[in-house]
Amino acid sequence: MVQQRQIGRAAIVAVTKARGMEVAGAVDSHCVGQDIGMVCDMEEPLEIPIINDLTMVLGSISQSKATGVVVDFTDTSTVYDNVKQATAFGMKSVVYVPRIELETVSALSAFCEKASMGVLVAPTLSIGSILLQQAAISASFHYSNVEIVESRANANIQLYSEDTKYAFSGHRIFHHQMQLKLPIISLTLVKSTIEKTDQQMSWGQVLGEDGVRVHSLVLPGLPSSTTVHFSGPGEVYSLKHDITDVQCLMPGLLLAIRKVVRLKNLVYGLEKFL
Repeated sequence: MVQQRQIGRAAIVAVTKARGMEVAGAVDSHCVGQDIGMVCDMEEPLEIPIINDLTMVLGSISQSKATGVVVDFTDTSTVYDNVKQATAFGMKSVVYVPRIELETVSALSAFCEKASMGVLVAPTLSIGSILLQQAAISASFHYSNVEIVESRANANIQLYSEDTKYAFSGHRIFHHQMQLKLPIISLTLVKSTIEKTDQQMSWGQVLGEDGVRVHSLVLPGLPSSTTVHFSGPGEVYSLKHDITDVQCLMPGLLLAIRKVVRLKNLVYGLEKFL
């Protein structure tokens, strides 16, 4: 929750500064009653108090003629209910959730289709992370050997997709075929909950049927980083992406807000808009 609040504060500032956008409400269980601008250390108050009742905030915003978008950084367990509430008030949603069950995505997709309501569910809002994934997909068709090294300063920090139902290898990309027709391509590039055995501790954790190894480093001072190493005869091809601050999510967030207002269904993954 600490990281989510950091992202939330950065989002308030980013939206306030963005052309054609403004913050209309703030929901949290902490700092209730305080001005969101002051909580975000802005120079001037926004005259918007933090409220711990989502329904009350949505009801107030819905009375405006402006297009409303709910940005959700909350816990995975509340995503479905939050989207349903936003839809009931005629608002579209941008949901940033690094880990979500595919059953929840499927249920949300069916709900959004029926309601003709746009929702973006994004495992990451980092454009650099998405570009790394796309480059890795392209490279995977040309190299038969691949290993991943990920690092971060704190084991609880996670800004990449953590969905372990996806993996990639030098031979193929694994797609989880859901009953709903969603074009999902995602890579397990970072995995913070690796369970290592005695045999695997010295050489990473094997993910996926093709044996992709992921090496995890957690040391104070390290950036949140992912490096994908491919190798072939006589060469090594490496892709690397570092995250140093939650600000990396803001360009993707603003893009998501601008795009979701035109949707009438659920889209999984910000990469659909790049």
